[in-house]
Formats: sequence, C-alpha cells, structure tokens
Amino acid sequence: MQLGVIGGGTMGEAMLAAIVNKGLNTAGEICVSDTDEDRRQYLEQTYAVRVTADNRQVADESKMIILAIKPQNLADVMATLFGRIEPTKLVLSIIAGANVNTLRLGLNHRRIVRCMPNTPAQIGQGMSVWTATPEATEPQKKKVRSILSAMGQEMYVDDEKYLDMATAISGSGPAYFFLFAEALIEASVRIGIPRDNAGELVRQTMMGAAQLIEQSGRTPAELRKMVTSPGGTTAEALLQMEKGDFNKLVLQAVQAAYNKAKELGKHA
Repeated sequence: MQLGVIGGGTMGEAMLAAIVNKGLNTAGEICVSDTDEDRRQYLEQTYAVRVTADNRQVADESKMIILAIKPQNLADVMATLFGRIEPTKLVLSIIAGANVNTLRLGLNHRRIVRCMPNTPAQIGQGMSVWTATPEATEPQKKKVRSILSAMGQEMYVDDEKYLDMATAISGSGPAYFFLFAEALIEASVRIGIPRDNAGELVRQTMMGAAQLIEQSGRTPAELRKMVTSPGGTTAEALLQMEKGDFNKLVLQAVQAAYNKAKELGKHA
C-alpha cells in the first residue's frame, strides 16, 4: 500500500518512524509533504522516504493519506485537496479538534479515520484512540490498527464523542504528568536535595510507579492504600493534598480540556 503523510511535524514523524521501523511500509512506498524545505531534507535523509512540498502529489500517489498538520493549516489543505481524493482511498487524521464531519465536507470524501494519539508515541509508548466512518473497509481499519499499535496501544471507539474526551485524558494527559514531575522536583530542591539528584529520584519513582500499576494487577486506589501507613509520612503528605482539594483540581483541569476540545471542534 502506498502511504502518504501530509505534515512532517512531531506527531507526523512519530507515525513515520513507527511505520518504517516496524516494516509496515518500505521507505520507497512512503511520500511525505511539508512546507519547510529543511524539514523535508531532514525526513528524506533520516528515513529515506520521498518528500515533496505538494500535498496534491501525496494525495494522488497514496492509497492511505495521513493528515498530520497543525489545526490552523487545515482549511488551506482541505481547499487544496477538495474533491481530489479518490473515493476508495482512506484519510487518517490526527488533527486535534477536527471532527469527522469537518473533514468529510472539507475534503468531499467519506472514508475517514479520526485519531487522537499522544506524545509518548514518539518512543513507542503512546495511547491512540480512534474511530472510523462506515465507508472505511475492514482491511483499511486493520492497516490503521497496525500503524497505531506500532506507536504503543490503540483503542477503537464507535462514537466520535469519545475522541474529545480522550483528548482531555490521554492527549493532554502527558502534560499533567510532566507538570507534577516538575512540581515534585522543585519540592525536592526546596527541602535540600541537589537538583540533579532530585530529577533522578523523581524520574525513577514515577517510572516505577507506572510500571507497578501496569504489572501488579491492582488499581491505583489499591496501591495507594497499600503504601499509606496510618500516621506515616505518606499519609501526612496525602492529607495536605486532600486539604488542597487535589481531586477537585484534577477534575476541573480535565473538564476544561474537554470543553476546549469540543470548542475547537465547532470552529474547525
């Protein structure tokens, strides 16, 4: 299957790297378009794929077209490709906020997959939530699943509404995790731990905790209770978080991200 990627940014490259490294397509079967010449040269030299500045060339030559552009560039790209994509081809979009109906009308095309990946896909540890229009065939969906699985784990949903919800959890979620890591490092430094040591302590603690959730078969709540001895240091720390209404703050953050995702969908 000839594969095209429109947009060679961070997530576009993450998908490209997964596809090439896992042998899902040969480099010669892939064409990538990007407006930046330096970026095109980098992608060509790094992955040995064909590159172009012409989005229409990608659409014409590919059986599956991955849209990995920034949301603000979507209108121009759709205008360029409107009515040009053959009905049997599949369009896979990872554009935040761009719903299926926007893509269907803007491209005059019906075989569409909308996907919400996240940044850990860059190291093969991503979480991608996706849905497909009824016109997408089973072989096409199987190809999509193989690509997303090469970047980490994937989850198919029947209702597109879950994509905006996933945006607020798995899409934005890594940033919540990074912010907590930042705060924990700063707290470590404030109590006297050298910054380099603090960074190492926090990184390994978070990595170990995440692996424990994955491998223990226990829920996060169960693990939290196991490590929290009455009257101990952990209990005292968690008490301060409860006083600050930590759970409520997380809910407010997720709700705000979800509302923003829905708003972006209305204006895409």
